[in-house]
Amino acid sequence: MNWLAKINLKVVAQRLGSYKSAMLLLSLIVLCLFVGYRVGNYYQHFQINTLKQQKKQLDALYLEQASQTGKINTLKIELKLEQLANKNAQITLKNKEEQHYQLKKQLAFYEKIMAPEKEINGVVIDKVKISARLSSSHYRFQVTLVQQLLKKRYAKGYIELDVVGSLHNKSSRIKLNDISTLIKKDLSFSFKYFQIIEGDFILPDGFIPETLQLSVILTKNKWQKYQMLTKNIPWTLE
Repeated sequence: MNWLAKINLKVVAQRLGSYKSAMLLLSLIVLCLFVGYRVGNYYQHFQINTLKQQKKQLDALYLEQASQTGKINTLKIELKLEQLANKNAQITLKNKEEQHYQLKKQLAFYEKIMAPEKEINGVVIDKVKISARLSSSHYRFQVTLVQQLLKKRYAKGYIELDVVGSLHNKSSRIKLNDISTLIKKDLSFSFKYFQIIEGDFILPDGFIPETLQLSVILTKNKWQKYQMLTKNIPWTLE
């Protein structure tokens, strides 16, 4: 930049003359204006293109936002419908359970009238379930007892379970005590509404089960007398 400092405008004006100096100055001004205009025009064009691109991106974002908002609203509606359907299903299930309970109560009432031998002091055998375990000849039993008296007291007693079938083509009866580690305490009950008694047993090799003989024994005490209810159940696995 030292060469600029060496330029003497007076010397240039004297050598070129006033007219040429004025024309040179005017040319320089026009050149600066033209360069400035071109640079400004280029920068303006660059800004316009940038704004167009940003506007396109902004429009795309608005469209994506609108699409996402629509999806969110759709999901909210689906969620509300699912919640409503689930609530209705729960109400329906509860009504069905209530109907089932009422039917069981009515059935128990009529059974008590038509078949009093199926209950003792209001205690009935509600369900007996046998299921196979993973090991061979290994089974699990589950006995559900229910008390149906309106004014309930604790029913106390125990159960006995025999497996009836055949062993080596001969009729055979096996007591639960002989094929399990359960003791009398494990088979005892004391309940006001219902109780489930369950345990495992292993049948001997070659034994073919046919029926279960379940006996429910109420022990004598201050509130109840000695009674026994016996029921034969076909051997069915669940």
